[in-house]
Amino acid sequence: MGRITDTVKFLLILNVIFYIGSFIIGDLSIKLFALYYFENPNFQYWQPITHMFMHDPSSIFHILFNMYALWAFGSPLEMRWGQKKFLFFYFSAGLGAAIIHTLVNYYQLHSGMDALMNAGMSQEQIMNLLNTGKYNTAILDYVSPDTIQSMYNGYNGVALGASGAVYGILVAFGIMFPNIELMLIFLPIPIKAKYFIPGIILLDLIFGITGTATGIAHWAHIGGALFGFIMAWYWKKNSFDNHRWN
Repeated sequence: MGRITDTVKFLLILNVIFYIGSFIIGDLSIKLFALYYFENPNFQYWQPITHMFMHDPSSIFHILFNMYALWAFGSPLEMRWGQKKFLFFYFSAGLGAAIIHTLVNYYQLHSGMDALMNAGMSQEQIMNLLNTGKYNTAILDYVSPDTIQSMYNGYNGVALGASGAVYGILVAFGIMFPNIELMLIFLPIPIKAKYFIPGIILLDLIFGITGTATGIAHWAHIGGALFGFIMAWYWKKNSFDNHRWN
């Protein structure tokens, strides 16, 4: 984890440009480039790609953490794989994050919609609930307030950030360099990558299942990690990781 490689440097610069641009353009940048649920009118076909370069403008720590991880864990992988192979991996993990995030949203949203339709609500009434968040308390006999809030958030919320791609990089780093010891600010003792990285993924899985630590796209993290694991594991098993794409 030393020098910064060329492709990682390019990705860092691109993320910073998008981040600065989000302050210049304002909320329109979120509407255009963050990832909306695909049945929401604000969804655009380019968002599964552009959401990887958007970060929360209200917290600089979002982009700082992702860019630090991209540099620290991505540069060794690029040196091992080559530029084109690293870029393929990066975008594949990011798209995997978008896919899993969207699939979970779809399941939660349509499960709730089915329950509401069985309770006698029309499609128009359900769409009004999703668009406004307002509802008759009588429907609480059929669905919980948490379910309604989850439906509203899934339909109207956005996913943004490089975290999904970064989680793929973390998993690949753990597979390629499992015994590298990591020293972290919040955990000032050395811990091997093969223990630390599965640990943080397990936390995301717990938070995603339980619905705790809201405001974070835990299933996008899981998606990036899953796609990253499949690619890195397959490449290593077939000695494909030794073939560089420059």
